Amino acid sequence: MPSTGEASKRDPAEATLGSEDPAADPALAVRGLTKRYGDTVALDEVDLAIDGGEFVAVVGPSGCGKSTLLRVLTGLEERFEGRAAVDGVDVRDGGSDAVGMVFQEPRLLAWADVRENIAVGLPADVDPDDPAARDRVDGLIETVGLDGFAESRPGELSGGMAQRVSLARGLAYEPEVLLLDEPFSALDQLTKYEQQDNLLDVWRERGATVALVTHDVEEAAYLADRVVVLGGQPGTVETVVDVEADRPRERTDEALLAARREITDALGV
Repeated sequence: MPSTGEASKRDPAEATLGSEDPAADPALAVRGLTKRYGDTVALDEVDLAIDGGEFVAVVGPSGCGKSTLLRVLTGLEERFEGRAAVDGVDVRDGGSDAVGMVFQEPRLLAWADVRENIAVGLPADVDPDDPAARDRVDGLIETVGLDGFAESRPGELSGGMAQRVSLARGLAYEPEVLLLDEPFSALDQLTKYEQQDNLLDVWRERGATVALVTHDVEEAAYLADRVVVLGGQPGTVETVVDVEADRPRERTDEALLAARREITDALGV
C-alpha cells in the first residue's frame, strides 16, 4: 500500500465489511452484534469484518466494550444478539475453536518451564510429549526469539520474554484468528517497541489474521492495516481509519502521524 502521508477514513458501514467479494467469508465477521448484561447494553449493533491475513486494531475509551467484543469472539459470551463468526462458522457453533488469545498479563504457570507453558496452548487431542508436538513447540520458541530459554521458568524471564511465551502459547493451537487484549500495556516503552516489532515479525511469518485491542493510538497506527474506533456507552463503531503506510514502517512516517490524528479526532481527544 503506498505511503501518501495521509490516513484514509471510511464510513463505518463500508469499512467494516472486509472483502468486496460477497461469496468470500472474512476470517472474522461480526454483524449487528449487541451484547447486554441485564439492563446494561455493552455493545450496540457492531459490524466488523477482518479478511484473512489482515491486521486490525480496535481502540476506544474504557467502558466502550472492547474487551466484551473479544470475549464474544473467543466464545466466552454465548448470549448475544447478531452474529459473530470465524471463517463463516458462528462462534456459538464452534467458530471460537479457531481463535487464539493473548491476554494483557502473560498468565504463565509458575511451576512450568517455557516449553511446558507453550504446550498448554496445544489442541486438547495433541499429546505434548509426542515428537511432532515437541517440534511444533520448539518451532514456536524459535519464532518468538526465545532460543536457549526452553527450560526457563517464568520467574527467570523478563516481562517482555514472558509476553513472548504468551504469544507462542496463543499460536500453538494454530488458530485462524489471533486476538490480543492490550498485550504490551504493562511493559516499559522500549520493551513495548521491541515486542510490537516481534509481533509484526510473527504476523508476517505465520500469515496470521490478527485483531488487537489497545488504548494506545500510536501502537494501533504502527501495527495495523485498519484501525476500528469504538466509542460511546454502549459501544458502537464510530469510524474506521485505513493506515496508508508502507511496510516495514518507520514510527515517524507522515502516514502514521496522519492516521494517529484521524484516530485521536474520532476519539474526541
